[in-house]
Amino acid sequence: MTLATMPPRQSIIQRQAAAKINLTLHVTGKRADGYHLLDSLIVFAGVGDQIQVAPADNLSLELDGPFCEELAGAGSDDDNLVMRAARMLASRRENVAAATSCKGAHIKLTKNLPIAAGVGGGSADAAAALDAVSELWGMTLPQSELMALGLELGADVPACIAGVPVHVSGIGDQIEPAVDLPAFHLVLVNPRVLLSTARVFGTLRPETFVAAPPPCPPVADLGQLVAEIKQRRNDLEAPALVLVPEIAEVLKTLADQPGCRMSRMSGSGATCFGIFADEISALGAVSSLAKSNPEWWAVSGPVLGSGI
Repeated sequence: MTLATMPPRQSIIQRQAAAKINLTLHVTGKRADGYHLLDSLIVFAGVGDQIQVAPADNLSLELDGPFCEELAGAGSDDDNLVMRAARMLASRRENVAAATSCKGAHIKLTKNLPIAAGVGGGSADAAAALDAVSELWGMTLPQSELMALGLELGADVPACIAGVPVHVSGIGDQIEPAVDLPAFHLVLVNPRVLLSTARVFGTLRPETFVAAPPPCPPVADLGQLVAEIKQRRNDLEAPALVLVPEIAEVLKTLADQPGCRMSRMSGSGATCFGIFADEISALGAVSSLAKSNPEWWAVSGPVLGSGI
């Protein structure tokens, strides 16, 4: 990872790596190979990391943004999903008719999302890198192939490649478009406590696995959507609360904000979300949280691809 200067802007390809939010998350079983079976309604918020790629002689990664130091301290380039995604594409270039002779890519990752936070930051980064680097190299891969590559990197990556509301099942490999959702905003709050996904899943026992309810049916408005979500669950919330008790305070503080329709933890935590009908009430909640709990990370954004 370097602090090298990016090439001229006209040669840069940019992608947003939007935060992934599990409105529902059911853990329904565990395969013999150790992978858990999931059922989840996933949406993406209009906030996230940024990926920029530009031609280079080799592969390199530059980090910046408010959470770059935490990411740099989490592991080497070999562990970073962005670099793994780029190397995966590089290994397949020989079998794809590429439209450019560019040999490498300089990748800049602006890390705006906290790490180990349950919002799929690394997965979204990998999805954005797959898309941007394949465009840079002229690799016209169909989305189905990109999703297959993404699944090799992580269970959340295929959904992040879709980037719109989806219903996910299996180990993340079964993806269907979600029902049309009304427009709404999310407020995301993290108590700035790292929470390993492996630690949370490691607490689960077979007797806790329960079949998922049917997917959310079509809804007429936000009130009906919230009612449907409340009938479903996040099976990782209870074990995460044991590991990080601060999550309970985040959930209550979010729920108490004017205009909040409901609060719940996303993914394996510790980030929680609040559902708001409009941007004004969501921004008001972020402002209030910044004053009452300045040590927390709090942002808001619209749900991408919603708006019936």
